Amino acid sequence: MPPVAWRPLALIAALLSALLLALTPLYGYHRDELYFRLLSEHPAWGYVDQPPLTPMLARLSISLFGDTLTGLRIPALVCTAILVFLVGMISRELGGDRRAQILAAAGIGTGAFTLIAGHSLLTLSADLPLWSAAILFVLRVLLRGEGRWWLAAGAVIGAATYNKHLIALLVIGLAAGVLAVGPRRILRDPWLWAGAGLAVLIASPNLVFQAVNGWPQLEMAAALSEDKGAEMRVLFVPMQIVLFGPVVAFVAARGWLRLWRDERLRCLAFAYPVAAALTLISGGRFDYTAGLIILLFCAGVMPGLAPSLAVNGTFCAIFALPLIPVSVVGMTPIPQVNEVVRESIGWPEFTGAVRAAVGTLTPEERARAVLLAGSYGEAGALHLTGDLPPVYSGHNQLHLYGPPPESADVAVVVKYPRRRMETLFQSCVEHGRVSNEAGVDNEFLGLPVLVCKGLRTPWRTAWPRFQEYS
Repeated sequence: MPPVAWRPLALIAALLSALLLALTPLYGYHRDELYFRLLSEHPAWGYVDQPPLTPMLARLSISLFGDTLTGLRIPALVCTAILVFLVGMISRELGGDRRAQILAAAGIGTGAFTLIAGHSLLTLSADLPLWSAAILFVLRVLLRGEGRWWLAAGAVIGAATYNKHLIALLVIGLAAGVLAVGPRRILRDPWLWAGAGLAVLIASPNLVFQAVNGWPQLEMAAALSEDKGAEMRVLFVPMQIVLFGPVVAFVAARGWLRLWRDERLRCLAFAYPVAAALTLISGGRFDYTAGLIILLFCAGVMPGLAPSLAVNGTFCAIFALPLIPVSVVGMTPIPQVNEVVRESIGWPEFTGAVRAAVGTLTPEERARAVLLAGSYGEAGALHLTGDLPPVYSGHNQLHLYGPPPESADVAVVVKYPRRRMETLFQSCVEHGRVSNEAGVDNEFLGLPVLVCKGLRTPWRTAWPRFQEYS
């Protein structure tokens, strides 16, 4: 077994962390980060749209590093640094020498999705190292014949369910591969079943929460598939190339062939098309297979890649990181390609438009006013200000934090249709629309800000109609 290239991997992790840390204040919060910040104030075993890990990381980071954009994002760059070491160790497990480990870590570390997940605190941030750790331990079973590593794999898989349930794609893909192409002898290994039991045991509180609450994440998944499933299916193949850049995608294809030709690892090659098929059938996001692409790339790394990976990394950095000034980024294709960039720009203008509408209220009206936001991003941005009336939303988990008090007969409303609000209030008047100086066309650009007065229907009666999963 080649030695681990600890020092070069540490250098890559340090340089990448320093770059990500330097760029954390730029652009602004992504809408998911605003949501996680809001959820972090309501600790729970789970939420209707996700498990608790990422909001928990947000809460921990804010308490340690302060309630700032940089403070919130520290876990993301830590996860990226851990990923660098895991990628190097996966490469080593596949027989990669010092040079191969460096190329693998550098290639994945500078890939588009790694940079996005390292810059902003997303569920993807923790998902990449969790998948990589599980794959590393599975490799140790398959290549070393040491069944005890099933316990480590089971522990990581169980822990991963607290971030996303997508780790099931890896489990299903691996199980299908073992049954279809072997090695079936591992099914007789008691360590395998011990690891499976450990995974279930660790995941059980999360699963119990879902069962007790009627499996809300299944309902959420169905809503997402219906909402964007067709779009995700069309984007799946091209975005597999964009995930980590075209060079990484090419090397990953080579890596798939290498795994397929190795009888010990063929089941892992089989796992990728299974996971891809399940993603396409369910209308899931194209990044659901990102963890397996990391494995395929590590398997395909070859000498002479350094110049190509440098070009690939530069290309990915331009599209993934806030390197282009916000004043001109709207004139580039970057916001259209990178949703995280698109939804990180314009929040000050958004909250300013709402603040201006609140400013039109008399002191008596403001005392009875609430803010209504049709999406968790807008709700999180308004909650962040701290000097506006309380905000309520029917979107995903936030619906459970309502309804507004019955005394709230005045509302400043964004992202709810005016016609709908006029059935609830005696009058609704538009007070301006949201704009942003960068001209980035995102979810809240052009949103009307409504000032509604004279509540017709009690909130306890109207609030169930505000519930929305998307």
